[in-house]
Amino acid sequence: MASTQAADLLATWEAGLGQDGFGRALLLHRTARPELAGDGGAHLALPVGAREADLFALRRALFGDRMQVRLDCSACGEDLEFELDAGEFARSLAPVESKVLRVAEDSWQVEFRPPTVADLAAAARRPDARRALLHACVTAVVRDGEPQPVDALPEALERRVAEAAEAADPAADVNLTISCPDCATATRAELDIASYLWTELDAWARDVLLDVHLLATAYGWSEPQILALSPLRRRYYLELCAP
Repeated sequence: MASTQAADLLATWEAGLGQDGFGRALLLHRTARPELAGDGGAHLALPVGAREADLFALRRALFGDRMQVRLDCSACGEDLEFELDAGEFARSLAPVESKVLRVAEDSWQVEFRPPTVADLAAAARRPDARRALLHACVTAVVRDGEPQPVDALPEALERRVAEAAEAADPAADVNLTISCPDCATATRAELDIASYLWTELDAWARDVLLDVHLLATAYGWSEPQILALSPLRRRYYLELCAP
């Protein structure tokens, strides 16, 4: 079950300030699934789509279903703003458990698995991320009954492997297609739930710390005492001490 206590969320936010996007995503995932191994190893071993589904669930637990999304039209530059229902959107995703997948064509047979979070992170550090991911996920290549190296795969078969992996774990790469009301051009954009959620958590944390500062100044309470109050009671006390 996700940890939604204010003190825990502030600790996650503080730890993430010095991290890159991958580090923040891992911190958020550990908040979403604290029952997994504490060192993050179990989180890294999950398929990418499983992490994305967990982050959508965390977002709903923290900030509700309504998600405000903004992007620029790729044709006319118009600012597009719309709402997503995080609950409905998350239910449409079906993350897969890590399993063996197979593609066969002519004399070729390929076994592979969907990329894990660790695979994605390692590939991002390589000059050719696509090939690094292929090497990480392909477990066997056979042609005419003889084992072959991954680099021997024809380009067309590499594409089939990538397409099959994407189809098996659709939550791993969430994209939106939005039609511009001004020019009717369809704009395609990736929905990076980790980045989206971190931006919301950052804004929330700064607001909470301001509340703590104002209430500590007015009443002399400690941070743990203030965080123990419900958001409604904190807001009420803030209204009482407002000049």
